[in-house]
Amino acid sequence: MRKALFIDRDGVINDNKKPVNKPKDLIIYKNAKKALKLAYNKGYDLFIVTNQGGVELGYITEDDLDRIHNKLKDDLKDYCKIKEIKYCPFYNRKSENRKPKPGMILELLKKYDIDIDKSWMIGDMDTDITAGIKAGCKTAKIGKVNPKADINDKDLLNVVKRILDEDKNK
Repeated sequence: MRKALFIDRDGVINDNKKPVNKPKDLIIYKNAKKALKLAYNKGYDLFIVTNQGGVELGYITEDDLDRIHNKLKDDLKDYCKIKEIKYCPFYNRKSENRKPKPGMILELLKKYDIDIDKSWMIGDMDTDITAGIKAGCKTAKIGKVNPKADINDKDLLNVVKRILDEDKNK
């Protein structure tokens, strides 16, 4: 079975000071590129799980979102391979995939041979942590501390280094 990182997008991999509604708006953090390369080289499958309620609200189309995600994968190709990007397009509509619900993670677990006990949900919102806990994986929070998270730190690079340290100590 494979180990995986389920990673939120906005605020974790890319800057979200302003909404990412077009590919040109996507600004990937340098430390995120380093972190993803490190995790990928240590054998983690990388998945992005992201709420994109702007689709339902009309701020962005699914075609725009596909172009953004294609740019994201292209910008990261020298660092890692993103196995799959899952997103929830809903904001108001009830969905098992909108975090804090674990639907996106659970779907990926079924689709791929992933060991949930060796996998992590990483995000910058409390909803990311709740989704990871409900899915049964470990969690890491970036930014403001969440006492329920297994790891709290300032950015994706520090989180990944701490996850890899935990791997070494097992």
